[in-house]
Amino acid sequence: MSLSAVMGISLSGMQAQQTRATATANNVANAMTPGYDRLETTFSSEATGGVRASVSPTGDKTFDEMSNVDLAQEAVALAESEIGFKANASVWETGADMWDVLMSIKRD
Repeated sequence: MSLSAVMGISLSGMQAQQTRATATANNVANAMTPGYDRLETTFSSEATGGVRASVSPTGDKTFDEMSNVDLAQEAVALAESEIGFKANASVWETGADMWDVLMSIKRD
């Protein structure tokens, strides 16, 4: 696997976690909206490597006077998204450092 492929995979991971964080923020913003159906993020692997995030309503039962958003669940989802983003960012930074080393070797 090439270095640029690894960096591309980590970039797709960061983008997927950003999508999840956006859906979570939307859920929190609409927690008090009557009848709101929370959004759920699902991840799938891509054939070329990496990950794709898709967002859709859960389809769970909602009520006329409240939504089906659990703020504790959303806090956990946001924490998981942050950890996933940081892990992918670390891979990206390591790849960038390796790229710099390769370029300095090539110049010398």
